[in-house]
Amino acid sequence: MTDLPKNRSVALAVFQAVLRDSRPLDEQADALSQALESRDRAFVRMLVATTLRRLGQIDLVINQCLDKPMPSKLATVRDVLRLGAAQLLFLETPVHAVVDTSVELVKRGRFAPYAGLTNAVLRRISRDGSRISDSVDAPRFNTPKWLWQNWSKTWGEETARQIGLAHLSEAPLDITLRPDQDQAVWAERLEATVLPFGTLRRTMGGNVADLPGFNEGQWWIQDAAASLPARLLGDVRDKTIIDLCAAPGGKTMQLASAGATVTAVDRSARRLRRVASNLERLGLSATLVDADATQWKPETLVDGVLLDAPCSATGTIRRHPDVARHKRPDDVQNLVATQTELLRAAVDMVRPGGLVVYCTCSLQKAEGEERVAHALSAGLPVEGVPVTAQEIGGLSALITPEGWLRTMPFHNSENGGMDGFFAARLRKLEA
Repeated sequence: MTDLPKNRSVALAVFQAVLRDSRPLDEQADALSQALESRDRAFVRMLVATTLRRLGQIDLVINQCLDKPMPSKLATVRDVLRLGAAQLLFLETPVHAVVDTSVELVKRGRFAPYAGLTNAVLRRISRDGSRISDSVDAPRFNTPKWLWQNWSKTWGEETARQIGLAHLSEAPLDITLRPDQDQAVWAERLEATVLPFGTLRRTMGGNVADLPGFNEGQWWIQDAAASLPARLLGDVRDKTIIDLCAAPGGKTMQLASAGATVTAVDRSARRLRRVASNLERLGLSATLVDADATQWKPETLVDGVLLDAPCSATGTIRRHPDVARHKRPDDVQNLVATQTELLRAAVDMVRPGGLVVYCTCSLQKAEGEERVAHALSAGLPVEGVPVTAQEIGGLSALITPEGWLRTMPFHNSENGGMDGFFAARLRKLEA
């Protein structure tokens, strides 16, 4: 047998853990590629992410390059073909490298009798695959049917297509600086551009921990859209703020670095340890509470609450392509009740006149616009406080007619897009 680069076998293990066991991509890539060099770890993540992004096209190509349908018992062989097709069609890997490593992957398992089939199909894909994959509407073909139907109905088919198109590209690295740091200096050091609302965007690769300023705690990773909700609380210096469902802690760090006294609440002790680690690296402090936010109550009412409610996360597919393969319509419906309960709990925690910012990283109106509309119509003692363009870098296109914030993956596309987010600011009424 020829020598098989370990990165291909790790990529197969990561892909199967994600697709077959519904494991998070980044978690599996980190866990299973620890023994690899940095460059190989990056390759594994890029290969699996590309395969997930383009799975609709890839499966079409494979099916048309088979003489007869592949039985379900050969699922592993199909997965090898999927990874091989991604390399041939979208990563421009040399044909001989793809065919040789894919055949070797099959030979080393119990599917060795199908090595010849693997070789033949991949060589056919190298000849005919691009023509087949280019014949379809890629945004629609790579979007799960239920999501495409929901987005088309909710936002219109053209917007759904723009969303799907944005999901086909890898998201850049977004960085939030501590407020005491110079944007221009760090933009140069990190080879980044400054977005309208202050986020630094780096399009080049590299290990995050090796970048200047990371270990010194000068900045943290946070998608541009995810940095906006905390801004809606205004000047939080010397104010008491609760960050509900706080992990992994980007918003907690924003609030703490802006001078707030922050209590970060999350029901996952494991995820709170990550928040604690990030705060320590940055030299920031917050009170961490391991609790169910629907049951926990602060000792005294606070000035503001930021609720980043658990959701389907469909707004993060460009950054986490596994989300599109893991979520189902029932997931949205099951989360709606929790979101409603959490919003009510958040309002109970804030003093009269204080602010609640409700947000979700979802493109589903049921988890965003409809939840706030429901709260207002149900008599929750709050009123809307419209978002202004000045608060979000002048990007008025992100503000809805109701005065809420709604970002789409294709917004700011000239700079690489952003996650899909919804946020609404509410003021608690006097009793």
